[in-house]
Amino acid sequence: MFISFEGIDFCGKSTQVELLKSFLLKQNKLVEIIREPGGTEISERIRKILLDKNHSNFFMETEIFLFSASRAQLVREKIRLWLKNGYFVISDRFHDSSTAYQGFGRGIPLETIKQIHNLAVGETIPDITFLLDISVEEMEKRKFSRSRSQQKEPDRIETSDIDFFNRVRDGYLYLSKKEERFKVIDGSKSIDDIHNKIVNELSRVIKKELV
Repeated sequence: MFISFEGIDFCGKSTQVELLKSFLLKQNKLVEIIREPGGTEISERIRKILLDKNHSNFFMETEIFLFSASRAQLVREKIRLWLKNGYFVISDRFHDSSTAYQGFGRGIPLETIKQIHNLAVGETIPDITFLLDISVEEMEKRKFSRSRSQQKEPDRIETSDIDFFNRVRDGYLYLSKKEERFKVIDGSKSIDDIHNKIVNELSRVIKKELV
């Protein structure tokens, strides 16, 4: 099964990816986790370019093509092979991020993005997508807290303005109503509450597929 996690920055995706991996391993499942952009040698090099805040002169067309190039490499080098061999593949972001960030956020027409997705990933689409939904105000609080506690500077995309992230969030909520595979989880809840909801939703999907 192919599982993706989505949401605006600082929504808690990475934490929940690791928790779900641990849960599935305890169920004796084969599991691989990936992050986007990244996951292969080529994709990780593209990631460094995309997130480098010194690259302030990015055009939105350049951005989406780089994200999609990283994704195309990951799909063909790893994801399809893992799925073929019976793995649960958990992805920290996938193609929906480009729809939300470059489509709704940057303003690239959705039909254009759909065509790029068709080329980059084809039919390799997640079976279930967990959207961890938080407000932009909550995102800002978490970003400030991390910068103080970890003294970690935000990357190029994390430095985008509030209006941009409001558009991105609207994009995700739009997708969640359009795509049946989306499961919206309140990202403001406790880590354990979110994990339990994810496990319950996943269990229902698996049972449905096994019937």
